[in-house]
This record gives sequence, structure tokens and C-alpha cells, in this order.
Amino acid sequence: MIDVRRSADRFRGGDPASGIESLHAFSFGRFYDPDNIRFGAILACNEERLEPGAGFDEHPHSHTEIVTWVVEGELTHRDSAGHASVVRPGDVQRLSSAGGVRHVERNDGDAPLVFLQLWLAPLSPGGEPSYEIVHGIADSTPYALPRAGAMLHVRRLTAGERTAVPDAAAVYVHVVRGEVRLGGEELGPGDAARIKDAEGLVLAAVGTAEVLLWELNEANSSPASL
Repeated sequence: MIDVRRSADRFRGGDPASGIESLHAFSFGRFYDPDNIRFGAILACNEERLEPGAGFDEHPHSHTEIVTWVVEGELTHRDSAGHASVVRPGDVQRLSSAGGVRHVERNDGDAPLVFLQLWLAPLSPGGEPSYEIVHGIADSTPYALPRAGAMLHVRRLTAGERTAVPDAAAVYVHVVRGEVRLGGEELGPGDAARIKDAEGLVLAAVGTAEVLLWELNEANSSPASL
């Protein structure tokens, strides 16, 4: 089953007066929809748009796997475990908050910043926080999140190129840029598809496109969470 969610339907939040605009694909903050709390392990998929100088001051996280993908601009990250990084387009950043960690996220550059941030539920709570950044991850290189039973597949497609959707209990597809066709539907930037019992599906690029495909483990995809 393919459930397409359009970019225009996401909840708009953030703090525009402070240079922050947020687009939420799931219930988040003051936005609550009991039928849209999570999909498999995925608890949040937020698109954050920060003007130069804007950002999120130090705040806590726990028991969450946080993955960040920059669309444009540069994201400055600092956390209470001593990590400091600048995340750029093509980089994958992961913060396993585990038993608890605090971090800061800012746009310290001169240009607008747009990034996607996904929060995933771990298979078990607790543990020690950890951090990783992969600079310039190559196309088709899978990135594993074993604590969440998930795998990220990054695809950069040329016009007419096709790619297989992973056969899995659940797959979350997010179009970063460009247009693609999936199961008879055309998806554009910011559109997403939630797929249950994916088998034999193919995604095709209409033009140049960048797509994130999340392969979700059945152990973290109970019927209630799908």
C-alpha cells in the first residue's frame, strides 16, 4: 500500500519572527493529529528553513535517533558530548541521543539554510549518546541505523533513471528535489510516500532528482505504528 503525502499539506510551524520556518510531516509540537503520530520507526520528518544568524539554542534530546540532511546552505552543530561540525549538502549527520544529550543547531553562514531532520525511535531506550557525520555520501551507498533497525538509501537520479524501492515491511520515501514517479503517482519536492509491505516497486525520475528512501525494520514497525 502506498500513501502519498504532499508537501503543501505539511503543518507549518517554527518562529518566523526569529527567522525559522518549519514544515512538519508528522504530529510535532503544538500540531497534533492522532492519526499521524509516526510511521514505523519514524517519529518526525521536519523541513527547517533558517535565515542567516537564526537557529535553535541549546536543547535536550533523549531516546531518539536524529538524522540530518542539508538541502542548501550550511548547518553548524555543537553538542554537550563535545562534537562540533558544519554539515553541508551531501553529508549525513547522525546523533544518537540515547540516555540524554544537549545540542545547538544554527545557521552561521551568510545564505539561507534548508535542512531535513528525521527522528527515529530506537529499538530499546538508554545507552550512551554517539555522533557521526559522513561527508559527501556517495549515491546508492546505504547508511545503517542499527539502533533504530533502519537503513537510509540516498539516490541521486538522472532524467529517466529508475531505482528499486527496497522490499521491506515499511519504506518511507522523501523527495528532496526534482520529480519522480512511483506507483502511478508523480511526486515533487517535499512530497513523501509511506509504503507498507513494499515488494517489486520501482521509482523513476522525471528529471534530475534527489530522493531519500528509508528502509524500516519489521521489529520497529508494528501495525499500530504504521
